[in-house]
Amino acid sequence: MCGDARVDNGMVIGPAAALDQGREAFRKQAWSAAFSNLSSADREAPLEPEDLQRLAIAGHLTGRDAESADILIRAHQGFLAGGDTQSAARCAFWLGFGLLNNGELAQAGGWFARARRLLDDGHLDCVEQGYLLLPDAIRAVHQGDTAGAYHAFVKAASIGERFGDNDLVTSARMGQGRALIRQGEVARGVSLLDEAMVAVTAGEVSPVMAGGVYCSVLEVCGEILDLRRAQEWTSALERWHTAQPDVVPYRGHCMVRRAEILQLQGDWPGALDQAQQACERLLHPPPKAAVGPAFYRRAELHRLRGEFAQAEEAYRQANQWERTPQPGLAQLRMAQGQVDSANSAIRHVAEAVREPGQRARVLDAYVEIVLAVHDVPAARAAADELAEIASRLNAPWVDAMSARANGAVLLAEQDARGALTTLRQALTAWRDLEAPYEAARVRVLIALACREVGDCDTADGELAAARDAFQQLGATPAVAQVEALSRKQPAGAGGSLTSREVEVLKLVASGMTNRGIAGKLRISEKTVARHLSNIFNKLDLSSRAAATAYAYQHNLV
Repeated sequence: MCGDARVDNGMVIGPAAALDQGREAFRKQAWSAAFSNLSSADREAPLEPEDLQRLAIAGHLTGRDAESADILIRAHQGFLAGGDTQSAARCAFWLGFGLLNNGELAQAGGWFARARRLLDDGHLDCVEQGYLLLPDAIRAVHQGDTAGAYHAFVKAASIGERFGDNDLVTSARMGQGRALIRQGEVARGVSLLDEAMVAVTAGEVSPVMAGGVYCSVLEVCGEILDLRRAQEWTSALERWHTAQPDVVPYRGHCMVRRAEILQLQGDWPGALDQAQQACERLLHPPPKAAVGPAFYRRAELHRLRGEFAQAEEAYRQANQWERTPQPGLAQLRMAQGQVDSANSAIRHVAEAVREPGQRARVLDAYVEIVLAVHDVPAARAAADELAEIASRLNAPWVDAMSARANGAVLLAEQDARGALTTLRQALTAWRDLEAPYEAARVRVLIALACREVGDCDTADGELAAARDAFQQLGATPAVAQVEALSRKQPAGAGGSLTSREVEVLKLVASGMTNRGIAGKLRISEKTVARHLSNIFNKLDLSSRAAATAYAYQHNLV
């Protein structure tokens, strides 16, 4: 057989045929076939720059990023040698953009500088001038200059419209949306993100740009905790991908966001698989910036499943890759029974985190942990702040978190009926988000509130429903918590007393004064006196001594 031919399905194919087939596969967006055929043709005879561009794109879309970059460098050099400065600058831009996304800022800056020099030296008025505004705008966003970033994105979109380049227009509009959201104009910003995603799902942008826009929109949805929108666009993009099965659909940091969505939806095995794949992909040399969040997502899933040693290790690795392990690590300490450690950690992180989306997550954990140490005033302040963030972000997930936190605090403030109203709203919100774990957490709180008002049948039903949901998810620590709450009190052990009244009775039996009980439970002495009056009336007791004797007789101490 001749050295310049290959076999395909039993037929001998020469380099010219391989090149033709590669071009045709590229036109049909059959990316694997395009890469295979164009690579074969390139091995037999070096491809021209235009075909090298096609080969680089096919490599990128099929997950061969390192090979794609090397091929794109060859295309860039080929265009330079042929005097096509504009195409050479376009290649330089994409090389820089890929490096920028991987966190390799120095090399990215070098390629961007080369692209600008080529355009300036050639006095070229072309669409590449607009593309080169994108890295400047992105840098401005990260430096906090959102106004400057917004104007740069607007200018880039204008250039894209002038030259009829949908890729540039879509990317720039997405950037405008991100800048507006950072400025607090969430509604306007989200509208622009939606417009960008419509262009993606309608096939108006190239597959190369589609993946970048989708990942960026997912990232923003994570920042503002709008997972409902993330779910919707993920479903839409999956339909888009069915038409192009060769495309590697979720690259590293996209996988992290997808893992979060799957976790919320209750597909924990799928979420853990996505998070593990993200860690592997992002650790592939050189390690990428998003590897820390990937390990954090793994840690969260291990924590919820009761795999505490694995969670501890994943939080450690997240911290190693510059992603703070909080608030998840504080919640892990809480699950391990180390309440004081959890309390100290969550208070420290609450002082440091200010970005609204991340602060909402911290406050959600903060309320749960400080209530465990009976600091009701601190929990109330956090719940109120969370409500204020929810009103600004207008995101269903934050609204649901806020309602749950407020209901938990109302319950701690002895307003069980008010808590029930709020918690039922929270339950509806989590159900609308199709978030089974979060809904089950609310059902536990509803059960506790029902006990406080004496509705034990409803409380038992809510606990049973929560336990079933936790068991289906594999949430081992949550199952243990519900089973502990479900255990019946000893016969005669306070029958109609509320859980707080039983708590007060135990402290009375331990010899505490009203002032001591108030300090221990972080409630007023007046509230302690009211609890004691209720205890005496319900149990027909006349003194603290009689109450102490009752507590010992019924094994409460």
